[in-house]
Amino acid sequence: MAKPLTLATLPDLASDIRVPSYKREDLSPGIVHIGLGNFHRGHQAWYLHRLMDIGLAHDWGIIGAGVRAADTAQRERLQAQDYLSTLIELDPKGKSAEITGSMIGFVPVEPDNAALIAQMVEPAIRIVALTVTEGGYYQNGAGGFDANHADMVHDAAHPATPLTAFGAMIAALKARRDAGHGPFTCQSCDNLQANGAILRQTVLGLAGMSDPDLAEWIGAQCSFPNAMVDCIVPATGPAELALARDFGVIDMAPVTHENFRQWVIEDNFCAGRPDWDRAGATFTDDVHPFEAMKLRLLNAGHQIIANPGEILGIETISGCMAHPIIRDFLRKVSLTESAPHVDAVPGMTPATYIDLIDDRFSNPEIRDTVRRVAFDGSSRHPGFVIPILRDAVAAGATMDGLALVEALWARMCEGTREDGSQIAPNDPYWSDLQAAAQAATLRPHAWLEQEHLYGDLARNAGFAKAFDRWLAMIWADGAEAAMQRYLAA
Repeated sequence: MAKPLTLATLPDLASDIRVPSYKREDLSPGIVHIGLGNFHRGHQAWYLHRLMDIGLAHDWGIIGAGVRAADTAQRERLQAQDYLSTLIELDPKGKSAEITGSMIGFVPVEPDNAALIAQMVEPAIRIVALTVTEGGYYQNGAGGFDANHADMVHDAAHPATPLTAFGAMIAALKARRDAGHGPFTCQSCDNLQANGAILRQTVLGLAGMSDPDLAEWIGAQCSFPNAMVDCIVPATGPAELALARDFGVIDMAPVTHENFRQWVIEDNFCAGRPDWDRAGATFTDDVHPFEAMKLRLLNAGHQIIANPGEILGIETISGCMAHPIIRDFLRKVSLTESAPHVDAVPGMTPATYIDLIDDRFSNPEIRDTVRRVAFDGSSRHPGFVIPILRDAVAAGATMDGLALVEALWARMCEGTREDGSQIAPNDPYWSDLQAAAQAATLRPHAWLEQEHLYGDLARNAGFAKAFDRWLAMIWADGAEAAMQRYLAA
């Protein structure tokens, strides 16, 4: 019989479930993590849990936090189970379960973020980390800080009662400076190239709007390490809840994940850090090559297959990989158009990494939905695909397949599948994207006129001509025919 997950029931769980060897009372807080979704709990929290399991880092416990009203429900779920999480590894050779306990609290979610600010002011907190999605850093179309966003305008005008995580971090840092507590490391764990530099840009940009002296102090005292994070972690739904029960655990927020993790971190921490490398992470002075390989091959690869998958009504990423045209399309674009703009890293060439991605995306146990992967294309295409296009333009390299990738995205954003069914809104800017996509059914170039996405790429004759040709072909003959034409070239 399945048992509710709590500290009290850990001894009663099945013997094949790995449970923490450490005791909760031996842990103390050292990290505040904002954004307690599945990825954080299946990735960063797991590395810390494994350190704690070998007797290390017991003073680095995680205090969870959120800044959205919806985060209250997650707090209540995790609080009811003593902040424990069931992690289920979906290895094609066999599933396994593990209980992690590195999270030891979750601050109340409040409109003015008072509890979060107070927690970050505590001297024991030495790292404040975030997973707020790649679109959550208030960047403008050129990649700079968007000082005109309503949230930033509000937080600059009301620095003591901010709406955003960044405003709360700044308020806490001000209080720490004034009390003589010193800085904390600001750590992004999102899928962004130079994520630490982008976090620094947002924090300093917002602080400078209301308190330039504080911004100068933060810039001089805090550190913002860059990092590359990697693990496929699907969303939790009824199937995942049922899978936890199959292991004998009633967990209201279980996490499923693939049998692969990677975390490469710039060793730049102003107030100390856990020895995550003892649990398999990599510390380095240069994260960029690792970032570029992952973002340009894996994350861009997800966009390459998710958009045609949605158009064709394929539900999962592994389903896309079972489709021979989509799988071959991914390999050709990745090998011939993306890989030339990716450097090797120690122990891994781009071609080898593409083979690894093929295996990971094809894992039938990972029910990663096309809808989840295609979500927020207005952040993911500029973050993952368009930078490769820019490099291809600069190098005079081939970009025909990348132009087709963008045409498939435009086709998806029109809002219908090839079978006539509706695609539900799947982007924070869906209405704008759909309007551009519908205009592009008659005039393909209308899609490229979204300058906040493409900038001057729309004026590159080679790219624009290829895009226009592909989008017209997709509408005339279908997505499969267009991909087949590319594969035959």
